[in-house]
Amino acid sequence: MTSQVQISQAGVQFGPDGRSRTGWRAQHPAALQAVSLRIEQGERVALVGANGAGKSTLLRLLHGLLSPTEGRVQLHSGLRLAMLFQRPHMLRMRVDSQLALGLWLRGMPWRQARQRALEALAPFGLQELAARKAHTLSGGQQQRVAMAQAWALEPQMLLLDEPTASLDPHAKSEVEGLLQAFAHSRPQASLVFASHNLGQVKRLATRVLYLERGRILVDLPVSDFFDAGVLPALCPSAYLFLKGELS
Repeated sequence: MTSQVQISQAGVQFGPDGRSRTGWRAQHPAALQAVSLRIEQGERVALVGANGAGKSTLLRLLHGLLSPTEGRVQLHSGLRLAMLFQRPHMLRMRVDSQLALGLWLRGMPWRQARQRALEALAPFGLQELAARKAHTLSGGQQQRVAMAQAWALEPQMLLLDEPTASLDPHAKSEVEGLLQAFAHSRPQASLVFASHNLGQVKRLATRVLYLERGRILVDLPVSDFFDAGVLPALCPSAYLFLKGELS
């Protein structure tokens, strides 16, 4: 397997202005501490842990939205990444234009970007919404648009921050199905997602990272993470989290 990302002893420290920076350790706890991690092609990695454990910070570090204040992050040369947020940002423009704009901003000629956008809508059943204003769509439809936008970029790593947290059960199931289809259609692409939905973790992940206070305390195959004979001895606090006794 080829490593897409390697993180070595990385930490992220936020200053009082909310930016990652060094020099604030005494006043502000680290958002991430001594994180070391490799992600291989085709892995589906779930990030779990209580609120404030560092899941979103780790996703942003992987994407490059944050820089480490210590340690290093190495991406495979030319690695294409895309990130989906819990509440996608929809512009006041047509759905097909929003997709085309993202491609055009990455250097694709506009005519080609328009064609690619239309092609990207089809796998997600969005052709009939192409002319709708993106910001007027329902939450589930907006997540489908965001996934189509990511799919159009042909990412080798897809990052998702609680992608179904604000959706109703039907929309959650729909988005999960689309993620499964994405993983199966691109077996060399990796998927890294944060989720509080442990059922979703079982359904989508092949590997689970448990974070607590900015540290990765557990890194296991999904079957071992949910094995009551493995997790309690390895990390009692992760087992308590799994049982719902640590929030």
